[in-house]
Amino acid sequence: MSFEPNPKTQDLIGRVDAFMQAHVFPNEARFSAEVAEGDRWQPVALIEELKERARAEGLWNLFLTNLEYAPLCELMGRVGWAPEVFNCSAPDTGNMEVLVRYGTEAHKRDWLQPLLAGKIRSCFAMTEPAVASSDATNIESSIRRDGDDYVINGRKWWSSGANDPRCKLFIFMGKSDPDNPDRHRQQSMIIVPREAAGVTILRHLPVFGYDDAPHGHGEVLFEEVRVPATNILLGEGRGFEIAQGRLGPGRIHHCMRLIGLAERALEKMCRRVKSRVAFGRPVAEQTVTLERIAESRIMIDQTRLLVLNAAHMMDTVGNKVAAKEIAMIKVAAPNMACQVIDWAIQAHGGGGVSDDFGLAKAYAAARTLRLADGPDEVHRNQIGRMELKRYS
Repeated sequence: MSFEPNPKTQDLIGRVDAFMQAHVFPNEARFSAEVAEGDRWQPVALIEELKERARAEGLWNLFLTNLEYAPLCELMGRVGWAPEVFNCSAPDTGNMEVLVRYGTEAHKRDWLQPLLAGKIRSCFAMTEPAVASSDATNIESSIRRDGDDYVINGRKWWSSGANDPRCKLFIFMGKSDPDNPDRHRQQSMIIVPREAAGVTILRHLPVFGYDDAPHGHGEVLFEEVRVPATNILLGEGRGFEIAQGRLGPGRIHHCMRLIGLAERALEKMCRRVKSRVAFGRPVAEQTVTLERIAESRIMIDQTRLLVLNAAHMMDTVGNKVAAKEIAMIKVAAPNMACQVIDWAIQAHGGGGVSDDFGLAKAYAAARTLRLADGPDEVHRNQIGRMELKRYS
């Protein structure tokens, strides 16, 4: 099995890397300074400038096949805000995929086209504070038919992007048929415009103290929100099916970006230990340091191969057949990144837990992804059950 990039992907790798080197890495301090000025929830001028530049260079909407996208996503993942520059950021990529797969022509015209153009942003509203949302059948929010409309009620949280003023739509999951004996046919998904009456952003939710502005993660209240019945996606009772179709690509994108984040942490660790002396010896010569660097390289490369294998299977046999491989990388990637970043923090001493090196925020992001798109425990259970089936 060869994962050698094809000529088109190889060209894009070189161009994305050159763009990152020329325009993203040198502007990390400027990004932080702009976010800190005034209203943190307004779009950042730097991002808007770089989006125009990336689009002009043809580096736009780069989520191709999963295998082609993997190395590009990894490059973007080295800087948390970089994917937006290329219109490749979550949750928009996943929501665009939902609209492509399950949307009507009107949905595509009204919502997909502006998203592809980078004119608006979106939010995926699934997780709820009142139930264990790791089991999607627990979702309690309601989607009730009333004539030519649906009426929506519920409280969602960790709705990433809800605080962004450019967010114009929610893809909302709720129960439309709570009494259906098939627990996986009780849910539906529907498009809710941000400006619909009854939609209230209650607060932003910080992640280990980071607000992730201007993107953020919101708690949102939906009270008697009325939307046209035509906003339903795929049809009543198909919400769980859509969720499975959406979360597969979403999970692998997160894993791809985490590899880039871990590579950046390892790079920072290596540079740091080569520049510091402790107890009369360079830190880079300490056996524990060498061991951690070696283990980091092994873990990153192992995870990359797992991700590429999952991407290849998703492209060739589909998400359903690749379910085990997707679950495996969802466990492996964030745990790997957490460990590598933790060692990088340790190598930086007190500086590692400051905001000076970006490692504390990187750790917060990686640790969060052990919960996002399903917690580790759920995926491990799934993997275990699939493995046991081989011996039935």
